[in-house]
Amino acid sequence: MKKKYFLFLLATLLSVFSCQHVENLESKTITAQKTHEVQSINYATDSTEKVKNIIFLIGDGMGLTQIYAGMTANHGQLYLENMPVVGISKTYSTDAYITDSAAGATAFSTGEKTYNGAIGVDESGKPLKTILEIAEENGKSTGLVSTSSITHATPASFIAHQPKRSMEEDIAADFLKVDIDVFIGGGKQFFTSRGDAKDLTKTLEEKGYNIAFSMDEVSKVNEGKLAALTADNANPKFSEGRGDMLPNATAKAIELLSKNKEGFFLMVEGSQIDWGGHANDIQYVVDEMLDFDRSIAKALQFAVKDKNTLVVVTSDHETGGLTINGGDIKKGEVEGAFTTGGHTAVTVPVFAFGPKAALFQGIYENTAFFQKFIDAYQFATLTAELEKP
Repeated sequence: MKKKYFLFLLATLLSVFSCQHVENLESKTITAQKTHEVQSINYATDSTEKVKNIIFLIGDGMGLTQIYAGMTANHGQLYLENMPVVGISKTYSTDAYITDSAAGATAFSTGEKTYNGAIGVDESGKPLKTILEIAEENGKSTGLVSTSSITHATPASFIAHQPKRSMEEDIAADFLKVDIDVFIGGGKQFFTSRGDAKDLTKTLEEKGYNIAFSMDEVSKVNEGKLAALTADNANPKFSEGRGDMLPNATAKAIELLSKNKEGFFLMVEGSQIDWGGHANDIQYVVDEMLDFDRSIAKALQFAVKDKNTLVVVTSDHETGGLTINGGDIKKGEVEGAFTTGGHTAVTVPVFAFGPKAALFQGIYENTAFFQKFIDAYQFATLTAELEKP
């Protein structure tokens, strides 16, 4: 009797696991909700030109398949293709073969690998100086843009120093410790509805920031510092009414930051490519990928006119194990399936455009971005360790 029960239980479990596996690998064919025409943007690099500005765009969860899914849905073209230099980045963290966004972005911003969940600190919890903070020390304006909460793992890792990514109220408080010029994203609740009853937007206003709570309000700011919190937590999906928030926020940040003759550093995150991967939703992935590409266009269009702007695009990791099983470029149809609801360990692509773009050729660790940014700006050799007051 026990043997029969055991065999029945084993058969049931195998059936469940088998169904889950098949469900993960089930293909779905979709078309994009919004496509865009891609214009050619050509730039002949002069090796003598200096880098005054860096625009660093991170497609969270974006691997090669996410890129090609977006390209297929957009009838075979992306603005990303205008970037002539291509590299490959290794993504693992110190405590896991598969990184999370916090460790991945901290590697970008500080040049050191750390544990999953860490925000701007090393493996022992020591705060590390970020490229954003170093840019500020060198007289440059700085900015962050994200479709997630601005206190979420990726943007947080450029400005905050906390042991856990979940500490979003503490991360919000860290924004007051840095002289950042522009930030646009969600996360209003972490500034205004806090456990300590403080309203950090009032403090930001006292420090001279224009405060905005919608993209309409953002559009009316033409000078000065800007703190824009466009949603209580994350901004909506593109498919649920976010509209052109990300490309418009990217353009506004560039407009404001470029007023500084000393230059700027700007990080832009297409956050929800990752969330589409977690949801195993190819429609979500493609719509967010194309929205991110329209933001890349804003950066490239500025860079080709400015001549002193380096644009770099990459990902912190791939999400979902997306595979493309079919498609039709003329119809804009793409058929995709997923192998996991989490991140994967695969290497991710890097694209660069403008002066010093050649620094980003080759295969390297995700920590290499930090030093490449330092070299591009021609800053003096610096330690990334953050001095405590």
